[in-house]
Amino acid sequence: MNKSCEKNNWANNIRIPMYVFMVSTILSTIAGNLAVIISIAHFKQLHTPTNYLILSMATVDFLLGCLVMPYSMVRSVENCWYFGEIFCKIHTGTDIMLSTASIFHLSFISVDRYYAVCDPLRYKTRMNIFTVLTMIIISWVLPAIFAFGMIFLELNIKGSESYFYNEVSCIGGCFVFFSETSGIVASMLSFFIPGFIMICIYGKIYIIARRQARSIKDIARRQHGSRCRERKAAKTLGTIMGVFLFCWSPFFFSTATGPFLNYGIPPIVIDAFVWIGYLNSTFNPIVYAFFYMWFRKALKLILFGKVFQFDSSRTILYYE
Repeated sequence: MNKSCEKNNWANNIRIPMYVFMVSTILSTIAGNLAVIISIAHFKQLHTPTNYLILSMATVDFLLGCLVMPYSMVRSVENCWYFGEIFCKIHTGTDIMLSTASIFHLSFISVDRYYAVCDPLRYKTRMNIFTVLTMIIISWVLPAIFAFGMIFLELNIKGSESYFYNEVSCIGGCFVFFSETSGIVASMLSFFIPGFIMICIYGKIYIIARRQARSIKDIARRQHGSRCRERKAAKTLGTIMGVFLFCWSPFFFSTATGPFLNYGIPPIVIDAFVWIGYLNSTFNPIVYAFFYMWFRKALKLILFGKVFQFDSSRTILYYE
């Protein structure tokens, strides 16, 4: 039995502030990640394995801001879905795919940083172009198969079909719903297992970096600068990982535990958790701007239109 979705009174009272906040978030996400994409794609000095992974991750965040967040905004504010059932599935699949792709990229970036800091002599051999491209392809293809397969085959509601169609599904609605089994599987594969692996890797990087710092007086000055950059890059990307875990933890915890609580978590709370997760894509470029001098310099060149000058791609953004 279908039910018509009704607008909540609280939503009518704060629609304008919600639109202002969400539009600002969307524009910041698009602009910030577009700046990262242009910077790494344009300047030849930034064409490194780590930056290719960052470029791909920024593309994920950019697409999330362009393709997913605007429709989620309308759904969140209006409390209804106006775009049809098929597009609801496409939107939900794209949302899950891009969110999962982010943590896949972060997982591979942590592996890249591990070899850069802990095994620098074999870093260039291990992290070559072929390896990086393989990582990028995996980070896009597997989340796509997982997300769209789960949504279009309705594996996310398997085991709870009766509850979904009688209590959740409604005319004009588009809900991200997980049964007990699918909620645990999705949370483990998309968040908890990769997150635990990354924490372990960055923990080992931190221990080895501290060990290197104690013996830094025995390293030549040039090597010292290189090692400092590698440790700073690991610290920066570790911060990005921390932001990711902070932003997406509420949603994935609610996804894993909600079905066992008889779906007692209010939809408005889950929707808020989704938007907190979206903020991760907004914060990433801010982290780059705060930690990376090359990004700040590249951003200035982009804003002043100097990237259109002849041979601007060879501009030196940092010194070895």
